[in-house]
Amino acid sequence: QRSVETRRVVMKLVVIVPLLLLLEVSGYAECRCFCQVTGDLDDCTCDVETIDRFNNDQLFPKLQSLLESDYFRFYKVQLMHHTYVYAHLWVRSVTLNVCLASILSQLSQLSALLFVPSAETREALLDWNKYDDEAERFCVVDDEESPDSQYVDLLLNPERFTGYKGPEAWQIWNSIYEENCFKPYTIKRPLNPTSFQSSPGSEGRNSSCVEKRAFFRLVSGLHASINVHLSARYLLDDSWFQKKWGHNVSEFRQRFDSELTVGEGPKRLRNLYFLYLIELRALAKVLPFFQQSSFQLYTGRPEEDQKHKEQLLDILQLARSFPLHFDEASLFAGDEKEAAKLKEDIRLAFLNISRIMDCVGCFKCRLWGKLQTQGLGTALKILFSERQIEALPKSSNQRPSFQLSRQEIVSLFNAFGRISTSVRELKNFRVLLAEEQ
Repeated sequence: QRSVETRRVVMKLVVIVPLLLLLEVSGYAECRCFCQVTGDLDDCTCDVETIDRFNNDQLFPKLQSLLESDYFRFYKVQLMHHTYVYAHLWVRSVTLNVCLASILSQLSQLSALLFVPSAETREALLDWNKYDDEAERFCVVDDEESPDSQYVDLLLNPERFTGYKGPEAWQIWNSIYEENCFKPYTIKRPLNPTSFQSSPGSEGRNSSCVEKRAFFRLVSGLHASINVHLSARYLLDDSWFQKKWGHNVSEFRQRFDSELTVGEGPKRLRNLYFLYLIELRALAKVLPFFQQSSFQLYTGRPEEDQKHKEQLLDILQLARSFPLHFDEASLFAGDEKEAAKLKEDIRLAFLNISRIMDCVGCFKCRLWGKLQTQGLGTALKILFSERQIEALPKSSNQRPSFQLSRQEIVSLFNAFGRISTSVRELKNFRVLLAEEQ
């Protein structure tokens, strides 16, 4: 009788074990990336599912349409910051090889970037500059004033995988984290996605104040969003006949699978949602600035400009209607002197991150890295300027208490467009991973 029972157990194992192995290598892959990316987000009252529904069903289509307009498709950028690169080399020898390789490859890459080509468009951009220069500005970015800056057509230069990877790319992100993120040491290092050092604890939730924790999560979310874009628009076929971009599920898993990243991948995706909430909150807060009758999305075509302003206001009203906004009152709510110092630390950190982006050895990567860094910095500027926005004058004759330059506006909306696209792409990757079952 025992032998009969033993045979039954063995037969069950013969059936069950292969099924478990199949789940482990196929269907379970979706869970290893997404099972922890659900429910409430830390330091927030919002949950992942609410963001997914709001973004994918309502906001994403409207925002993409707006970003195709001329006002938002041209971004002025300086891609040859030699002075800072050499200074960065001298002060931080750890990035020496990275930046030298970047400099040596710049000239060969520059011609591949598609700058604004037509004389008609260049003349229009000069007209835009004249209009912008007549407006008083309170925040001027180096790129705007540099004689070497050029306008880049973002629609002709989409963010996607360019082949830029390996130690050079990892060193850039390591520099960003180590120099600017208040160093929550419970995070696994290095950031090389194929090599992790184990360290105890979680992601440092209790190891720093909410402001420092939030700053780290914003940078981590930005990093995650960029990696989602690269996985979603990966170069699948590069031949004489065609270049084909598409979703690379293996690349996505390498960056976000919990087992392949020692548990860090899902945390990065949750940080992406946190970043989404911060930038969405900024859009809701800045609505009064864009409602001013004196504000125009100026391109010299009044009817189109008005149409696009109405489109923008519709998006901002939609952002304001989101039911579970991040409460920025939790930030810098303590001692005034300490809060002021934290704000200044964060401002300087963003300036430094933008300068580190100048060391990126791929021009298209540098373009989108600088744009998204400036966009996030603009979002934080808005959240830190609530009183100034509330005090905006009712008359155009009065000096404005708050202002955004064209550069800041273009970077703000395009940066959020990238985050919105990432959230939408996560839905696609869920489907693709489930199909692997």
